[in-house]
Amino acid sequence: MEGPTESKSPNRWILRGVIFMFASLAGLLGYLLYLMGPTGVVAEVRIPRGSGAQAVGRTLEQAGLVRSGYLFALYLRFSGQDKHLRPGYYRLEGRGLRAVALALTDQSRPLTVRITFPEGWRAADMAQRLSENNLDGPRFLELVRNPTPELRPAEAQGPTLEGYLFPATYEFPLDITPEEIIQHMTRRMAQEFTPEARLRLRELGLESVHAWVTLASIVQAEAANSSEKPVIAGVFLNRLELGMPLQADPTVAYGLGKRLPELNRSAGDFEKDTPYNTYTRRGLPPGPIGNPGAEALRAVLNPVRTNEKGQKYLYFLHAQGRLFLNVDFEGHLRDVARYYR
Repeated sequence: MEGPTESKSPNRWILRGVIFMFASLAGLLGYLLYLMGPTGVVAEVRIPRGSGAQAVGRTLEQAGLVRSGYLFALYLRFSGQDKHLRPGYYRLEGRGLRAVALALTDQSRPLTVRITFPEGWRAADMAQRLSENNLDGPRFLELVRNPTPELRPAEAQGPTLEGYLFPATYEFPLDITPEEIIQHMTRRMAQEFTPEARLRLRELGLESVHAWVTLASIVQAEAANSSEKPVIAGVFLNRLELGMPLQADPTVAYGLGKRLPELNRSAGDFEKDTPYNTYTRRGLPPGPIGNPGAEALRAVLNPVRTNEKGQKYLYFLHAQGRLFLNVDFEGHLRDVARYYR
């Protein structure tokens, strides 16, 4: 009776071994599927430039977006997606290893910030807005004031890049550098410097693009609305042509590091000589006093210089929400006496 039992014993052990092997494989497969599966975590992560698969995997594991950073790195390498990683900030959901990998390669965009810079803003204002959006405003302003040769457009002949930062709405990735922000803005400004515009400058007697941008920045600061820009541009062009000082209050404010409402005539602000004081100095200042928009730039190219009699406008005055123009000083004084009683 013992013989048959002994003969079946090896088969029983083989069967148990097979079952154990399959159970182990099933357990390993289940564990791999668990590691590759969704975590349910939603998090923001930053993928630095130049990050490899291993570093990205470690970042995602620490954020709880994947369960195994090592397995994630292996997946990227074997799938070839490690060559398509895109740096930036991401808001991701841990929907599984494959889904997270796709989000970092070809199915998503890094987080961005949308920033609007109004026309006429100074670089200092732009730097503050960048800081408010968690970008490096101080470094941006430092580079504008002391630009490297690589950042300086050929047209920018002044001491800084003021005037060449085109005011518009931009969408920046959150890992953008101040250098890249400046390049975006100066390249957009360069689109205005068309061959047609350069030809028109010569017709107007403006010697360079820099003179154009400088004058446009003053027009931008002086005009209360779009309709005023061409006539104010005309007044200043006429004054330049006749060798008269521009006498533009915003240039005085810029030279003193003040805002326009802060100017104090009784304190002698208008007599304090700076390179930007167009009361004490004739001609254009050394550079723009802000960053003009397309309207101001085009107003300089298409000025309104004369009245219906063909007389040149030489004076303007803002009063009671209106712009008053005059061709002589006597008329200007009459308007001052009439509207500033």
